Amino acid sequence: MKAHTPARPVDTIPFFTPGVLVLLGIVLLGGVFGVWRLIKGLGAITNLDDVWPWGLWIGVDVATGVALAAGGFTTSALAHIFHRESYHAVVRPALLTAMLGYTFVALGLMFDLGRYYNIWFPIIYWQGNSVLFEVGMCVTAYLVVLYLEFAPIVIERFKDGLRLPGPFRVFNGMGDKVFRLADKVMPKLMWALIIMGVVLSCMHQSSLGSLMLIAPTKVHPLWYTPLLPLFFLMSAVAVGFPMVAFEALIASRSFRLEPEMSVLTPLLRFTPVLLGLYGTAKVIDMLIRGAFVHLDGSVQSMAFGAEMILGVFLPMGLLISERVRRSPGLLFLASALVVGGVALNRVNVFLVGYAPPFATKPYFPSLGEFAITAALISTLVLVYRFVALNFPVIAGHPRQQQQS
Repeated sequence: MKAHTPARPVDTIPFFTPGVLVLLGIVLLGGVFGVWRLIKGLGAITNLDDVWPWGLWIGVDVATGVALAAGGFTTSALAHIFHRESYHAVVRPALLTAMLGYTFVALGLMFDLGRYYNIWFPIIYWQGNSVLFEVGMCVTAYLVVLYLEFAPIVIERFKDGLRLPGPFRVFNGMGDKVFRLADKVMPKLMWALIIMGVVLSCMHQSSLGSLMLIAPTKVHPLWYTPLLPLFFLMSAVAVGFPMVAFEALIASRSFRLEPEMSVLTPLLRFTPVLLGLYGTAKVIDMLIRGAFVHLDGSVQSMAFGAEMILGVFLPMGLLISERVRRSPGLLFLASALVVGGVALNRVNVFLVGYAPPFATKPYFPSLGEFAITAALISTLVLVYRFVALNFPVIAGHPRQQQQS
């Protein structure tokens, strides 16, 4: 087993590849739709109306994005609060994923808001009785915490000397002093930031489920339950480590590094327990509420079955096996199933299982909604690649070339 290498910029490969060019094309197309939406309003490019006030951007860009960014607080808690030092190799990539994930959640929300330029209003105009206000403030606070947690990575990159080009070089001396001071101060604050991050994450992950408690006649009985806040939190915790593995295995292949299986294999042994608790709680809740009668072959029941079987019970069975956890391919498959299951749960709650009683037609996202969502995801991937190539985020050994 190889020893873990310290995190470093992956500066041995180019930024531009054929895949990057494809992503840039998706960003350009989505950007055209995005500009048109900001100028002409929601009605110009979406299928939203007064009956269907939210759609793809809330179900995927916001609710799913927040859930899949849970790897940041779960790995931080494991490594720093529970002092499992062997998992430090995956904390930085998970932190970067969470930071970018929440950043793009905020950007996605701006496209969904009718008056997007008022997104900052909750900071000034408080409404303590609103769950949405609590979610907004928690996400805002957690986003600040994430950037502060990421600051030591930036400091590490520049603390040995800031070398700005051209006319900006006059700031090099002052920048060196700032980075040296920050290098002394930030480690003393990290314990408080990590605790704040975990607390804020638990608060808003559960509160996203609380948002739907006011709509008992609009959410399908397969998903509507007073335990929605608990289930949203449990599923976010359960997807944290699989999301870390999913991202780490893709990154290692993209950056031509050996996958950190010595970290990922033991990390994912916690997931079957978390999935088991979540799945068992869901089944017991359905038994108590008598919701099994709604498994009647409808679109909603098939979506619920796919969510539970493919997203919970199948990956739980796979990850129990150490052979699966030791295989990069099988581990990626199991992790992708968990990630897909939680994403499907959020889409089910906010879209598939949501039915306004006075709707005269079903909602289906427009081309513009799909294009903007794809552009946001593509931009996130590109920013992740740029940061990983220039900052010490990823620890890994270069992939050995096969002998011909």
